[in-house]
Amino acid sequence: MRVLVVTAVPVERDAVTRAFGGGTGGSGSGTEVSGGDTEVSGAGTEILTLLPGAELHRTGAFDVLAGGVGPAAAAASTAFALAAAAAESAGPSPYGLVVSAGIGGGFAPAAPLGSLVVASAVVAADLGAETPEGFAPVTALGFGRDRFTPPPALVREVASATGAAAGPVLTVSTVTGTAERAAALRAAHPGALAEAMEGFGVAEAAERAGVPVLELRAVSNAVGPRDRAAWRIGDALAALTEAFGKTAPVLEGWHRHDH
Repeated sequence: MRVLVVTAVPVERDAVTRAFGGGTGGSGSGTEVSGGDTEVSGAGTEILTLLPGAELHRTGAFDVLAGGVGPAAAAASTAFALAAAAAESAGPSPYGLVVSAGIGGGFAPAAPLGSLVVASAVVAADLGAETPEGFAPVTALGFGRDRFTPPPALVREVASATGAAAGPVLTVSTVTGTAERAAALRAAHPGALAEAMEGFGVAEAAERAGVPVLELRAVSNAVGPRDRAAWRIGDALAALTEAFGKTAPVLEGWHRHDH
């Protein structure tokens, strides 16, 4: 089984590939997918250029893509990667799982800085409408969906292997920057552990391709007032690398019927 891992930015992608012994590669390298060729970096990572500025780093069973920031970019990049892989294989998607991965904000005290969170639910926290009674998700409006549920057994196995906390991870288009907004999200989504900007977009694309999704986040900052001096991005990226080192055997041994 192949696994597609989608991050937002290259530094997150590289943190993931380091877990597998992969190198960072050079931007702009690689050849077009339509040509069927790859370039091998000095560290042995194959690099495919899906689109200008979008490199797929292939190492072992894992293809890692920096798909862009926000749910729209993440959905588009994930969908393109899944479609390209299906076309290349001339059949069903070769991917058995899609993982949204990277760093994100944690809701204190449940998800402290440097900790890991695996999503039991991938939730679109700001997809809906403002009403006189407050925010209404799309489901309350009678259309669409606002969450996806990763395979529960896989969530438990990844949490056990990495020491991650399992709970809802919120996808937002605007990162929380005030205590009031953080409190509102907590009230609307009890038990939420973290927020990020890509998980729901990745999940939408995976669902439409019939592939299960997982979301794994390393906490770099607290959800609430922006205090860049308190951010621990380096620690979170190191935690992400360590997490994928421990997660890889779980994902490689997992089968879709193990839900």
